[in-house]
Amino acid sequence: MNAHGSFIWYELLTRDAGQAKAFYDSVCGWNIDAQPAPGGMDYRMINAEDGQAGGVMQLNADMVAGGAKPVWLGYLGVDDVDASVAAAVAEGGQVHLPAFDIPGVGRLAMVTDPQGVPFYVMRGAVDATSTAYQRMGFGHVSWNELLAPDDAAALAFYAKLFNIEKVGGMPMGEMGEYSFIANGDSKGEAVGAVMKAPPGAPTGWGFYFRVPDITEAQAKVEAGGGTVVQGPMEVPGGEWVINIVDPEGVTCGLVSPGKSG
Repeated sequence: MNAHGSFIWYELLTRDAGQAKAFYDSVCGWNIDAQPAPGGMDYRMINAEDGQAGGVMQLNADMVAGGAKPVWLGYLGVDDVDASVAAAVAEGGQVHLPAFDIPGVGRLAMVTDPQGVPFYVMRGAVDATSTAYQRMGFGHVSWNELLAPDDAAALAFYAKLFNIEKVGGMPMGEMGEYSFIANGDSKGEAVGAVMKAPPGAPTGWGFYFRVPDITEAQAKVEAGGGTVVQGPMEVPGGEWVINIVDPEGVTCGLVSPGKSG
């Protein structure tokens, strides 16, 4: 069972699951289900080489009419979904999708933090440990990064409600500090970071998927109709990253242990 406040799942909301499969299968080395699981919604599992790494949900007309847009979202595992929703609201957050149960899967809800950043909270139906987040696992989210209008307020909110705590930082000059964060499952090792959103940058949680080689990944992004908006650049520790926009305009990142060429 994952500790309260751990990242346990990642989900791509898309208008075209087939296009998303073609793009991300190539870029991330996945095998996204070609057909949706049985049921009323078009939901497909993201399969990495060692197991599931997340899901893809195709937006239907009602979802789009309600304001849903293509985006990557993260799930925080919690001890009690209803209590976590109530606590988020008490701190100034909002409920976007009230708590509900999926038989055999668990109970979940979508909320926003006090600065309007959306995320899910979930309690699984079984006590199995999620491996969707893996710091060094290829095809998995390797880094969780929050760009917030007020980074100090964001750190306080997630620390109070989800035991996501600052474990160091790196000065970024005029951009402030890049604050490393850990959660209950990470035993004090950083699973991501929080920073003040640069002017004009979109706010929200962003996710970096681990790939073997950043140069090859960049070529696959561009060949698949995506765009590299930043990088490749080397980050402390010797890893290489790029920030990309997929063919639908959804932002995410890629990280690798090396760079060829």
